[in-house]
Amino acid sequence: MGELRRLANTDLTFGLQAADRLILTSVAAWILDLGLLVERVETIRPPGALPDWQPGALLRLPFSRRICGDGRVVCSQALMALADTAMLIACSAAWNGYRPMSAIDQTTHFLRPVTFDVVADARVMRKGNDTSFGRVTVLSAADKRPVVMVAAAYAMQ
Repeated sequence: MGELRRLANTDLTFGLQAADRLILTSVAAWILDLGLLVERVETIRPPGALPDWQPGALLRLPFSRRICGDGRVVCSQALMALADTAMLIACSAAWNGYRPMSAIDQTTHFLRPVTFDVVADARVMRKGNDTSFGRVTVLSAADKRPVVMVAAAYAMQ
């Protein structure tokens, strides 16, 4: 009985399909052109998670010369859009559904040039009724070394 209830509750959580739908309906058309892929959504603590686990999402930005300012290095605008979109999905995971929100602060540190696929690991650090705070670590998809770090705050509507 408990297992059935757990499975039933899992079906009601904000997941990959809802995240894909949200991207298609709630972001600017030019962001869709980036080809972002939602790889994981975490609404509930997975088994074996560390004590500081936070709800979040993992999105991939495939490398493309089209998103490079000079044809070789991914432009900062694409990386910031990746981080912002990842936080949209992470906040939706934390709320177990979409709430309109607006960025009110984003501090971005670019650690090294990006010439490869990257993944953004976005986590909600504090979920508030009016304001939510998060962090995004953008990593090389191949070797998992960080390339961008972001701290962000959002006004929740």
